Amino acid sequence: MVAPGLLIVRLTLATVLIAHGCHTLFGFFSGPGVGPGGLSASAAFFTTMGLSPGFAFAVLAGLVRLAGGMLIAIGWFTRPASAGIVTLVAIEAWRAQWRWGFFLNWMLEPTQGHGVEFSVLLIGALTGLVLTGAGDWSFDGRRAESAASRASARARLRTRG
Repeated sequence: MVAPGLLIVRLTLATVLIAHGCHTLFGFFSGPGVGPGGLSASAAFFTTMGLSPGFAFAVLAGLVRLAGGMLIAIGWFTRPASAGIVTLVAIEAWRAQWRWGFFLNWMLEPTQGHGVEFSVLLIGALTGLVLTGAGDWSFDGRRAESAASRASARARLRTRG
């Protein structure tokens, strides 16, 4: 049951990452509680975090989330994509969320930001994918399976010769 479990984890993470990438790059899903989105608003946010130039960081963060989410969804280059997203989320947690503590701002207090709670969940799940890989039901799994098959065939040929 490992393969279906990893598929569910991958697809859940991919949904969240793709949605956040689209919000950062294109302003999709904008509204109350989420903010305006888009590159200009994201650039302003990264500038307030002290990451300059904010526009370049906004483009990079949006692309890492969107492309990384798509790669994780299909299970192709899952380990490097997950590692890249872990790095991005860790930087954002350190620069923007750490000062607000652990918990999300569930009451939506306007003077307080969100803590690291959501980022900790993302980092934990993505680190799990870095350590385990995408599983059998993925492009990475198929590639590993065919590589193992080729290696065992070569070993059989060597023992015969």
